[in-house]
Amino acid sequence: MLERNEIANFSLYKKQVTIFAPTNEAFQKNQKPIDNDNLVLYHMINLAKTVTELSSQYNYVTSELDGNPPLWITLRRGTYHDDHYINNARILQNQSNYKARNAANTEDQVLHKIDEVLVPVFSPKSSADRLFNPNAWDFIAKFESFNFKTYRIRTFRQRINQTNKAEIFKNEGGHTFFIPIDDGFKDSKPESVDGKVIDGHVIPKRVLFTEPTMKDYMFETLAESDNIRVFISFSQDTESKSKTIYIKSHTRVSEGNITKGVVIAAIKEANIPVKNGVIHLIHKPLMIVDHSVKQFLEAVQVLERHLIVGDVALTMEKIKAMANDTSISYGKEIYTNKKETELETVRDSLKIAVEERINSFFGTQSHFVMVFRETMSVKQKEGAGRAEKRTEELVNNVREIISNAPRTSVRTLSQQVGVSIGTCHTILKKDLPVIKKSRKSTIPEE
Repeated sequence: MLERNEIANFSLYKKQVTIFAPTNEAFQKNQKPIDNDNLVLYHMINLAKTVTELSSQYNYVTSELDGNPPLWITLRRGTYHDDHYINNARILQNQSNYKARNAANTEDQVLHKIDEVLVPVFSPKSSADRLFNPNAWDFIAKFESFNFKTYRIRTFRQRINQTNKAEIFKNEGGHTFFIPIDDGFKDSKPESVDGKVIDGHVIPKRVLFTEPTMKDYMFETLAESDNIRVFISFSQDTESKSKTIYIKSHTRVSEGNITKGVVIAAIKEANIPVKNGVIHLIHKPLMIVDHSVKQFLEAVQVLERHLIVGDVALTMEKIKAMANDTSISYGKEIYTNKKETELETVRDSLKIAVEERINSFFGTQSHFVMVFRETMSVKQKEGAGRAEKRTEELVNNVREIISNAPRTSVRTLSQQVGVSIGTCHTILKKDLPVIKKSRKSTIPEE
Protein backbone atom coordinates (compact mmCIF):
# COMPACT_ATOMS: atom_id res chain seq x y z
CA MET A 1 0.00 0.00 0.00
CA LEU A 2 2.81 2.37 0.92
CA GLU A 3 4.94 1.35 -2.04
CA ARG A 4 2.13 2.06 -4.52
CA ASN A 5 1.59 5.64 -3.31
CA GLU A 6 3.76 8.09 -5.26
CA ILE A 7 3.43 10.96 -2.79
CA ALA A 8 4.33 8.70 0.13
CA ASN A 9 7.34 7.35 -1.72
CA PHE A 10 8.54 10.87 -2.52
CA SER A 11 8.26 11.78 1.17
CA LEU A 12 10.21 8.68 2.17
CA TYR A 13 12.95 9.56 -0.29
CA LYS A 14 13.23 13.27 0.44
CA LYS A 15 11.61 14.23 3.74
CA GLN A 16 11.63 13.88 7.47
CA VAL A 17 8.62 11.66 8.34
CA THR A 18 6.93 9.64 11.05
CA ILE A 19 4.76 6.74 9.96
CA PHE A 20 2.01 5.18 12.08
CA ALA A 21 1.70 1.63 10.76
CA PRO A 22 -1.40 -0.41 11.72
CA THR A 23 -0.80 -4.08 12.46
CA ASN A 24 -2.32 -6.82 10.29
CA GLU A 25 -4.78 -7.50 13.09
CA ALA A 26 -5.82 -3.84 13.04
CA PHE A 27 -6.72 -4.13 9.35
CA GLN A 28 -8.61 -7.36 9.98
CA LYS A 29 -10.83 -5.85 12.67
CA ASN A 30 -11.45 -2.59 10.79
CA GLN A 31 -15.03 -2.36 9.56
CA LYS A 32 -14.97 1.15 8.12
CA PRO A 33 -14.62 1.71 4.36
CA ILE A 34 -11.16 2.89 3.41
CA ASP A 35 -9.52 4.58 0.44
CA ASN A 36 -6.03 3.11 0.14
CA ASP A 37 -4.34 6.19 -1.36
CA ASN A 38 -5.76 8.58 1.19
CA LEU A 39 -5.26 6.10 4.01
CA VAL A 40 -1.50 5.96 3.54
CA LEU A 41 -1.06 9.73 3.66
CA TYR A 42 -3.30 9.98 6.74
CA HIS A 43 -0.82 7.74 8.58
CA MET A 44 2.17 10.00 7.83
CA ILE A 45 3.39 13.31 9.29
CA ASN A 46 6.31 15.46 8.11
CA LEU A 47 8.16 15.32 11.44
CA ALA A 48 10.43 12.60 12.84
CA LYS A 49 9.27 12.14 16.44
CA THR A 50 9.55 9.41 19.04
CA VAL A 51 6.55 8.41 21.15
CA THR A 52 7.74 10.46 24.13
CA GLU A 53 8.40 13.51 21.98
CA LEU A 54 4.92 13.33 20.46
CA SER A 55 3.14 13.13 23.83
CA SER A 56 5.26 15.75 25.56
CA GLN A 57 5.33 18.35 22.78
CA TYR A 58 2.04 18.11 20.88
CA ASN A 59 -1.73 17.90 21.35
CA TYR A 60 -2.02 17.04 17.67
CA VAL A 61 0.11 16.71 14.55
CA THR A 62 -1.00 17.31 10.97
CA SER A 63 -1.07 14.43 8.51
CA GLU A 64 0.13 14.46 4.91
CA LEU A 65 -3.39 13.90 3.53
CA ASP A 66 -4.88 16.69 1.42
CA GLY A 67 -6.13 19.45 3.72
CA ASN A 68 -3.68 18.27 6.42
CA PRO A 69 -6.30 16.91 8.86
CA PRO A 70 -4.98 16.60 12.43
CA LEU A 71 -4.05 13.43 14.23
CA TRP A 72 -4.99 13.92 17.89
CA ILE A 73 -2.54 12.78 20.57
CA THR A 74 -3.63 11.49 23.99
CA LEU A 75 -1.43 10.40 26.87
CA ARG A 76 -3.17 8.10 29.34
CA ARG A 77 -1.31 7.77 32.60
CA GLY A 78 -1.19 4.35 34.20
CA THR A 79 0.01 2.82 37.46
CA TYR A 80 2.74 0.76 35.85
CA HIS A 81 3.10 2.34 32.42
CA ASP A 82 1.67 5.13 30.30
CA ASP A 83 -0.22 4.57 27.04
CA HIS A 84 0.03 6.88 24.06
CA TYR A 85 -2.74 7.23 21.47
CA ILE A 86 -3.09 8.66 17.99
CA ASN A 87 -6.83 9.35 17.64
CA ASN A 88 -8.30 6.10 19.00
CA ALA A 89 -5.28 3.93 18.13
CA ARG A 90 -2.84 2.88 20.82
CA ILE A 91 0.85 3.10 19.94
CA LEU A 92 2.47 -0.29 20.58
CA GLN A 93 5.55 0.93 22.39
CA ASN A 94 7.47 -2.34 22.22
CA GLN A 95 7.10 -2.17 18.42
CA SER A 96 7.74 1.52 17.97
CA ASN A 97 10.46 4.17 17.86
CA TYR A 98 12.18 2.48 14.92
CA LYS A 99 14.59 5.08 13.53
CA ALA A 100 16.17 5.31 10.10
CA ARG A 101 17.45 7.81 7.56
CA ASN A 102 15.81 8.69 4.25
CA ALA A 103 17.18 7.37 0.96
CA ALA A 104 19.30 10.48 0.48
CA ASN A 105 20.62 10.07 4.04
CA THR A 106 19.70 13.66 4.90
CA GLU A 107 16.64 13.34 7.14
CA ASP A 108 15.53 11.29 10.15
CA GLN A 109 12.52 9.03 9.89
CA VAL A 110 10.57 7.14 12.60
CA LEU A 111 8.11 4.24 12.54
CA HIS A 112 5.47 3.45 15.19
CA LYS A 113 3.08 0.49 15.11
CA ILE A 114 -0.54 1.10 16.18
CA ASP A 115 -3.39 -1.26 17.07
CA GLU A 116 -6.14 0.43 15.03
CA VAL A 117 -6.46 1.77 11.49
CA LEU A 118 -6.76 5.57 11.33
CA VAL A 119 -9.71 6.36 9.07
CA PRO A 120 -9.98 9.96 7.86
CA VAL A 121 -13.24 11.79 7.18
CA PHE A 122 -13.58 13.18 3.68
CA SER A 123 -16.32 13.45 1.08
CA PRO A 124 -16.26 11.07 -1.91
CA LYS A 125 -14.72 11.87 -5.27
CA SER A 126 -18.18 12.38 -6.73
CA SER A 127 -18.88 15.37 -4.46
CA ALA A 128 -18.91 18.75 -6.20
CA ASP A 129 -17.43 20.48 -3.15
CA ARG A 130 -15.05 17.86 -1.80
CA LEU A 131 -13.86 18.19 1.82
CA PHE A 132 -10.77 16.53 3.29
CA ASN A 133 -10.56 18.32 6.61
CA PRO A 134 -14.08 19.24 7.79
CA ASN A 135 -14.74 20.86 11.12
CA ALA A 136 -17.67 19.66 13.23
CA TRP A 137 -20.14 22.02 11.59
CA ASP A 138 -18.96 21.09 8.07
CA PHE A 139 -19.57 17.46 9.01
CA ILE A 140 -23.06 18.17 10.38
CA ALA A 141 -24.10 20.53 7.57
CA LYS A 142 -22.94 18.16 4.81
CA PHE A 143 -23.48 14.90 6.64
CA GLU A 144 -25.22 13.24 3.71
CA SER A 145 -22.12 13.66 1.52
CA PHE A 146 -19.96 11.61 3.89
CA ASN A 147 -19.96 7.84 4.13
CA PHE A 148 -22.42 7.37 7.01
CA LYS A 149 -25.46 6.11 5.09
CA THR A 150 -26.83 4.09 8.03
CA TYR A 151 -27.80 7.16 10.05
CA ARG A 152 -29.46 10.56 9.68
CA ILE A 153 -28.97 13.64 11.84
CA ARG A 154 -31.44 16.07 10.23
CA THR A 155 -33.47 16.73 13.38
CA PHE A 156 -30.49 17.77 15.49
CA ARG A 157 -29.10 19.83 12.61
CA GLN A 158 -32.42 21.66 12.28
CA ARG A 159 -32.44 22.42 16.00
CA ILE A 160 -28.88 23.79 15.78
CA ASN A 161 -29.97 26.14 13.01
CA GLN A 162 -33.20 27.15 14.72
CA THR A 163 -31.38 27.98 17.97
CA ASN A 164 -28.47 29.72 16.20
CA LYS A 165 -25.93 27.37 17.71
CA ALA A 166 -23.84 26.53 14.63
CA GLU A 167 -20.92 28.65 15.86
CA ILE A 168 -20.08 26.33 18.75
CA PHE A 169 -19.43 23.57 16.22
CA LYS A 170 -17.11 25.86 14.27
CA ASN A 171 -14.95 26.87 17.23
CA GLU A 172 -11.27 26.32 16.63
CA GLY A 173 -9.22 24.18 18.97
CA GLY A 174 -10.02 20.68 20.13
CA HIS A 175 -13.47 19.71 21.44
CA THR A 176 -15.74 16.67 21.75
CA PHE A 177 -19.17 16.70 20.10
CA PHE A 178 -22.10 14.31 20.63
CA ILE A 179 -24.65 14.19 17.80
CA PRO A 180 -27.94 12.28 18.32
CA ILE A 181 -29.29 10.42 15.30
CA ASP A 182 -32.84 10.92 14.04
CA ASP A 183 -34.10 7.59 15.42
CA GLY A 184 -33.47 8.91 18.91
CA PHE A 185 -36.17 11.57 18.57
CA LYS A 186 -39.06 9.10 18.35
CA ASP A 187 -39.80 9.50 22.07
CA SER A 188 -38.61 13.10 22.39
CA LYS A 189 -40.05 16.28 20.96
CA PRO A 190 -37.47 18.10 18.82
CA GLU A 191 -38.52 21.36 20.51
CA SER A 192 -37.16 20.01 23.82
CA VAL A 193 -33.67 20.33 22.35
CA ASP A 194 -33.09 24.04 22.95
CA GLY A 195 -29.86 26.02 22.98
CA LYS A 196 -28.92 24.91 26.50
CA VAL A 197 -29.45 21.26 25.62
CA ILE A 198 -27.27 21.67 22.53
CA ASP A 199 -24.58 23.21 24.75
CA GLY A 200 -24.78 20.05 26.85
CA HIS A 201 -23.71 18.00 23.82
CA VAL A 202 -20.27 19.65 23.65
CA ILE A 203 -17.26 19.10 25.91
CA PRO A 204 -14.99 22.08 25.28
CA LYS A 205 -11.19 21.98 25.06
CA ARG A 206 -11.01 18.20 25.43
CA VAL A 207 -10.66 15.78 22.51
CA LEU A 208 -12.02 12.51 23.91
CA PHE A 209 -11.72 9.34 21.87
CA THR A 210 -13.38 6.34 23.50
CA GLU A 211 -10.39 4.08 24.12
CA PRO A 212 -8.03 6.47 25.94
CA THR A 213 -10.75 8.36 27.83
CA MET A 214 -11.13 7.62 31.53
CA LYS A 215 -14.47 5.94 32.21
CA ASP A 216 -16.95 7.37 34.73
CA TYR A 217 -15.06 10.64 34.97
CA MET A 218 -17.16 13.82 34.88
CA PHE A 219 -16.29 16.23 32.08
CA GLU A 220 -17.74 19.73 32.05
CA THR A 221 -19.88 20.70 29.05
CA LEU A 222 -20.68 24.07 27.52
CA ALA A 223 -23.91 23.96 29.57
CA GLU A 224 -22.15 25.60 32.50
CA SER A 225 -23.48 28.70 34.26
CA ASP A 226 -24.97 29.83 37.58
CA ASN A 227 -28.35 28.38 36.58
CA ILE A 228 -27.38 25.17 34.85
CA ARG A 229 -24.56 22.66 35.22
CA VAL A 230 -24.25 19.59 33.04
CA PHE A 231 -21.46 17.02 33.02
CA ILE A 232 -20.79 14.10 30.70
CA SER A 233 -19.13 10.78 31.48
CA PHE A 234 -18.19 7.71 29.44
CA SER A 235 -19.00 4.18 30.60
CA GLN A 236 -18.56 0.80 29.01
CA ASP A 237 -20.57 -2.41 29.04
CA THR A 238 -17.80 -4.92 29.74
CA GLU A 239 -20.13 -7.93 29.96
CA SER A 240 -21.39 -8.18 26.39
CA LYS A 241 -19.27 -9.08 23.39
CA SER A 242 -20.01 -5.75 21.74
CA LYS A 243 -18.32 -3.76 24.57
CA THR A 244 -20.81 -0.95 23.95
CA ILE A 245 -19.73 2.53 25.07
CA TYR A 246 -22.39 4.65 26.78
CA ILE A 247 -22.48 8.39 27.29
CA LYS A 248 -24.19 9.77 30.40
CA SER A 249 -25.29 13.36 30.85
CA HIS A 250 -25.51 14.42 34.49
CA THR A 251 -27.65 17.53 34.99
CA ARG A 252 -26.72 18.78 38.47
CA VAL A 253 -28.19 22.31 38.38
CA SER A 254 -31.19 23.11 36.18
CA GLU A 255 -33.73 25.75 35.28
CA GLY A 256 -36.81 26.15 33.10
CA ASN A 257 -37.61 23.02 31.13
CA ILE A 258 -34.26 21.39 31.97
CA THR A 259 -34.69 18.59 34.53
CA LYS A 260 -32.10 17.30 36.95
CA GLY A 261 -31.14 13.70 36.32
CA VAL A 262 -28.99 11.28 34.39
CA VAL A 263 -29.60 10.34 30.76
CA ILE A 264 -27.81 7.40 29.15
CA ALA A 265 -27.18 7.19 25.39
CA ALA A 266 -25.33 4.48 23.49
CA ILE A 267 -22.68 5.50 21.00
CA LYS A 268 -23.74 4.31 17.54
CA GLU A 269 -20.69 5.56 15.61
CA ALA A 270 -17.64 6.50 17.66
CA ASN A 271 -14.43 8.41 17.06
CA ILE A 272 -15.12 10.47 13.96
CA PRO A 273 -12.10 12.80 13.71
CA VAL A 274 -12.68 16.37 12.54
CA LYS A 275 -10.57 19.52 12.23
CA ASN A 276 -11.64 20.84 15.64
CA GLY A 277 -11.92 17.62 17.61
CA VAL A 278 -13.90 14.41 17.54
CA ILE A 279 -17.58 13.52 16.97
CA HIS A 280 -19.56 10.63 18.42
CA LEU A 281 -22.98 9.74 16.99
CA ILE A 282 -25.31 8.72 19.84
CA HIS A 283 -28.65 6.95 19.82
CA LYS A 284 -30.71 9.71 21.48
CA PRO A 285 -30.37 13.28 22.81
CA LEU A 286 -28.69 13.88 26.15
CA MET A 287 -30.27 15.89 29.00
CA ILE A 288 -33.86 15.02 27.93
CA VAL A 289 -34.98 13.05 30.98
CA ASP A 290 -37.62 10.40 30.30
CA HIS A 291 -40.53 10.82 32.72
CA SER A 292 -42.64 7.95 31.46
CA VAL A 293 -42.29 4.52 33.05
CA LYS A 294 -43.44 3.09 29.74
CA GLN A 295 -40.41 4.62 28.04
CA PHE A 296 -38.15 3.08 30.67
CA LEU A 297 -39.70 -0.33 30.12
CA GLU A 298 -39.36 -0.08 26.35
CA ALA A 299 -35.66 0.83 26.64
CA VAL A 300 -34.84 -2.69 27.87
CA GLN A 301 -31.36 -2.84 26.40
CA VAL A 302 -30.30 0.19 28.42
CA LEU A 303 -32.17 -0.89 31.56
CA GLU A 304 -30.68 -4.37 31.67
CA ARG A 305 -27.16 -2.98 31.50
CA HIS A 306 -27.68 -0.54 34.34
CA LEU A 307 -29.38 -2.51 37.08
CA ILE A 308 -27.83 -2.11 40.49
CA VAL A 309 -27.95 -4.00 43.79
CA GLY A 310 -26.72 -1.88 46.65
CA ASP A 311 -24.12 0.29 44.95
CA VAL A 312 -22.89 -2.23 42.38
CA ALA A 313 -23.90 -2.44 38.73
CA LEU A 314 -25.14 -5.87 37.67
CA THR A 315 -26.29 -7.19 34.32
CA MET A 316 -29.55 -9.07 33.98
CA GLU A 317 -27.61 -12.27 33.30
CA LYS A 318 -25.76 -11.95 36.61
CA ILE A 319 -29.01 -11.32 38.47
CA LYS A 320 -30.64 -14.36 36.86
CA ALA A 321 -27.65 -16.54 37.72
CA MET A 322 -27.75 -15.56 41.38
CA ALA A 323 -31.54 -15.33 41.73
CA ASN A 324 -31.77 -18.29 44.13
CA ASP A 325 -28.52 -17.70 46.00
CA THR A 326 -28.82 -17.31 49.74
CA SER A 327 -26.53 -14.30 49.82
CA ILE A 328 -24.78 -11.83 47.60
CA SER A 329 -21.51 -10.07 48.11
CA TYR A 330 -21.16 -6.67 46.53
CA GLY A 331 -17.85 -5.68 48.03
CA LYS A 332 -15.05 -4.91 45.57
CA GLU A 333 -11.54 -3.62 45.98
CA ILE A 334 -12.62 -0.21 44.72
CA TYR A 335 -15.04 0.19 47.61
CA THR A 336 -13.84 1.43 50.99
CA ASN A 337 -16.12 -0.80 53.04
CA LYS A 338 -16.78 -4.35 51.98
CA LYS A 339 -20.30 -5.51 52.70
CA GLU A 340 -22.19 -8.76 52.54
CA THR A 341 -25.98 -8.77 52.67
CA GLU A 342 -27.66 -11.91 53.97
CA LEU A 343 -30.99 -12.56 52.26
CA GLU A 344 -33.53 -15.37 52.36
CA THR A 345 -33.20 -15.39 48.59
CA VAL A 346 -32.02 -12.68 46.28
CA ARG A 347 -35.23 -12.99 44.28
CA ASP A 348 -37.38 -12.32 47.34
CA SER A 349 -35.36 -9.38 48.58
CA LEU A 350 -33.94 -7.85 45.41
CA LYS A 351 -34.09 -4.08 45.13
CA ILE A 352 -33.75 -2.83 41.59
CA ALA A 353 -33.04 0.73 40.52
CA VAL A 354 -31.95 2.35 37.30
CA GLU A 355 -29.11 4.84 37.00
CA GLU A 356 -31.44 7.24 35.21
CA ARG A 357 -32.61 8.41 38.64
CA ILE A 358 -35.58 10.75 38.50
CA ASN A 359 -38.25 11.33 41.13
CA SER A 360 -41.10 10.01 39.04
CA PHE A 361 -39.30 6.68 38.66
CA PHE A 362 -38.58 5.99 42.30
CA GLY A 363 -42.25 5.41 43.05
CA THR A 364 -42.33 2.50 40.61
CA GLN A 365 -39.27 0.74 42.01
CA SER A 366 -41.28 -1.84 43.95
CA HIS A 367 -43.29 -2.60 40.82
CA PHE A 368 -40.09 -3.55 38.98
CA VAL A 369 -39.21 -5.90 41.83
CA MET A 370 -42.61 -7.57 41.56
CA VAL A 371 -42.39 -7.98 37.79
CA PHE A 372 -38.87 -9.39 38.12
CA ARG A 373 -39.97 -11.96 40.71
CA GLU A 374 -42.68 -13.25 38.39
CA THR A 375 -40.91 -13.11 35.01
CA MET A 376 -37.16 -12.86 35.75
CA SER A 377 -37.18 -9.79 33.50
CA VAL A 378 -37.83 -6.09 33.90
CA LYS A 379 -40.12 -6.18 30.86
CA GLN A 380 -43.75 -5.46 31.62
CA LYS A 381 -46.02 -8.46 31.19
CA GLU A 382 -49.05 -7.81 29.04
CA GLY A 383 -51.90 -6.94 31.35
CA ALA A 384 -49.62 -7.09 34.38
CA GLY A 385 -50.55 -4.98 37.38
CA ARG A 386 -50.20 -4.96 41.12
CA ALA A 387 -50.89 -8.50 42.37
CA GLU A 388 -53.67 -8.37 44.96
CA LYS A 389 -54.27 -12.09 45.55
CA ARG A 390 -53.32 -13.15 49.09
CA THR A 391 -51.24 -16.22 48.26
CA GLU A 392 -49.51 -18.40 50.82
CA GLU A 393 -46.12 -17.15 49.59
CA LEU A 394 -47.23 -13.53 49.98
CA VAL A 395 -48.52 -14.11 53.52
CA ASN A 396 -45.28 -15.86 54.48
CA ASN A 397 -43.24 -12.96 53.08
CA VAL A 398 -45.25 -10.49 55.16
CA ARG A 399 -44.89 -12.69 58.26
CA GLU A 400 -41.10 -12.84 57.91
CA ILE A 401 -40.71 -9.09 57.28
CA ILE A 402 -42.79 -8.19 60.34
CA SER A 403 -41.05 -10.79 62.48
CA ASN A 404 -37.59 -9.50 61.56
CA ALA A 405 -38.49 -5.81 61.58
CA PRO A 406 -41.56 -5.15 63.76
CA ARG A 407 -41.45 -1.39 63.19
CA THR A 408 -41.85 -1.70 59.42
CA SER A 409 -44.60 0.69 58.27
CA VAL A 410 -47.51 -0.58 56.20
CA ARG A 411 -46.41 1.63 53.32
CA THR A 412 -42.89 0.19 53.37
CA LEU A 413 -44.31 -3.30 53.72
CA SER A 414 -46.48 -2.66 50.66
CA GLN A 415 -43.44 -1.62 48.63
CA GLN A 416 -41.37 -4.59 49.78
CA VAL A 417 -43.91 -7.27 48.91
CA GLY A 418 -45.36 -5.52 45.83
CA VAL A 419 -49.02 -5.24 46.79
CA SER A 420 -51.30 -2.39 47.80
CA ILE A 421 -51.49 -0.90 51.28
CA GLY A 422 -55.07 -2.19 51.51
CA THR A 423 -53.98 -5.75 50.80
CA CYS A 424 -51.26 -5.48 53.46
CA HIS A 425 -53.91 -4.31 55.97
CA THR A 426 -56.07 -7.32 55.06
CA ILE A 427 -53.18 -9.77 55.51
CA LEU A 428 -52.24 -8.28 58.87
CA LYS A 429 -55.85 -8.34 60.04
CA LYS A 430 -57.11 -11.67 58.67
CA ASP A 431 -54.11 -13.86 57.92
CA LEU A 432 -51.71 -12.81 60.68
CA PRO A 433 -53.97 -11.76 63.56
CA VAL A 434 -51.54 -12.95 66.25
CA ILE A 435 -48.64 -10.90 64.90
CA LYS A 436 -50.96 -7.94 64.32
CA LYS A 437 -52.29 -8.06 67.86
CA SER A 438 -48.94 -8.55 69.54
CA ARG A 439 -47.24 -5.78 67.57
CA LYS A 440 -50.17 -3.50 66.93
CA SER A 441 -48.45 -0.50 68.47
CA THR A 442 -45.26 -1.01 66.48
CA ILE A 443 -46.65 -0.92 62.93
CA PRO A 444 -47.26 2.69 61.90
CA GLU A 445 -49.34 3.65 58.91
CA GLU A 446 -46.59 5.75 57.28
